Amino acid sequence: MTNSTIPTANEAWGFFGTTGGFADAQAAWAIAFPMVAKATGGSAEGVRDFLDSRHGRHFSDDVHNGIHVELDLEAAIEAAITRWMGWTINRATSRDHGIPVGLPYLTGFVGLYEILAGAE
Repeated sequence: MTNSTIPTANEAWGFFGTTGGFADAQAAWAIAFPMVAKATGGSAEGVRDFLDSRHGRHFSDDVHNGIHVELDLEAAIEAAITRWMGWTINRATSRDHGIPVGLPYLTGFVGLYEILAGAE
């Protein structure tokens, strides 16, 4: 695990771009990045690439759901992390992405992006 936060490589889309539609994207990134890293044990590159991906966009949508029910930004991010850690990778997702069945969803996708970052 890492404690360093690295900047987005995708300001237009992913978590950063989507979050900019309802909150300060820089502030949300600064909160979400270390929280996701801590929850998953993922590397900085894995967390960044997850947040920059289409999955990060969906994660941002979940944060927006929390904002919609009047959670503050940090609480909304924490609620999204809790929800994504509660879901598990099923057989279809495992087959499609190569993530082991039963892994928490957030851990699985951060790990996938960590592996993909190492392959480049």
